[in-house]
Amino acid sequence: MTTTFITHGDYLLHSMGEQHPECPERLGAITSYLASTELGNQVTWLSAESATNEQLERVHPADYIRRLDSMQPQRGLVYADPDTALNPHTMHAARLAAGAVTMATELVLSGKISNAFCAVRPPGHHAEHNTAMGFCFFNNIAVGVEQALTHYEIERVAILDFDVHHCNGTVDAFKDRPEVLVCSTFQHPFYPLRYYDIQRPNIVNSPLRAGTTGYQFRNVIEQDWLPALHYHQPQMIFVSAGFDAHKADPLGQLLLDESDYRWVTKLIVDAAACYADNRIVSTLEGGYDLEALAHSVHTHIDVLVNG
Repeated sequence: MTTTFITHGDYLLHSMGEQHPECPERLGAITSYLASTELGNQVTWLSAESATNEQLERVHPADYIRRLDSMQPQRGLVYADPDTALNPHTMHAARLAAGAVTMATELVLSGKISNAFCAVRPPGHHAEHNTAMGFCFFNNIAVGVEQALTHYEIERVAILDFDVHHCNGTVDAFKDRPEVLVCSTFQHPFYPLRYYDIQRPNIVNSPLRAGTTGYQFRNVIEQDWLPALHYHQPQMIFVSAGFDAHKADPLGQLLLDESDYRWVTKLIVDAAACYADNRIVSTLEGGYDLEALAHSVHTHIDVLVNG
């Protein structure tokens, strides 16, 4: 498979303060470890381009985007919620994060590559229609999905999210869009406690209790995701790849490890081969232990490259 790794140096300029878990060092850990391995030579490295307002407004209203722009400070921090802050570079980074996913989407749909991994920040899956929260400003994966749906040959897509936190923003975006299947595993009860119990045919919520093991996680995926994917038969698969369900992560209490991320990525690759002509766009969400994050992302990319 041909895999592209998309990131940008300006993601490092966005900072929400010392000791904040969603820190610039996350991307430094990912990129430095990947570059130090042979796998780093097997992917094509590209710099992200900013999402346009037209692309963003397919998911978020124009007044919400203007409100975020107006909040951005010239110095220091301004808080959108108690956990989510803007510094002078945040909106530039947020546009680049959404732009990486739209860029990856276009590359995959052009047939130039089979799949892509977007090493971005800020993350996106908590950003609702007009609400920034959970370290997120724009819903990056939703912006990419809307880009895909502008192509006449793409009528059905799937979003698969294995972050430790539920993808409330993604569900908000697509809860009434039957052409978009959203499958999410997440610790429960846990942040953000929004949309976790919504009942829709295209929304597959799979709550996991604290202490869930990799074996139990795999069983839930097989029971919940596989039938939904077979029924929906997506023509493209998007992945919200959060690695904070790792047993070493400080923000969650699930017990996954790299072998579980290898397994779930292989399942996604196989589903894409079956239904979606191998088309996958994956983007980084959570993951806050730097070593576990770097190794888990490396494992994820290894399967994207080598199957």
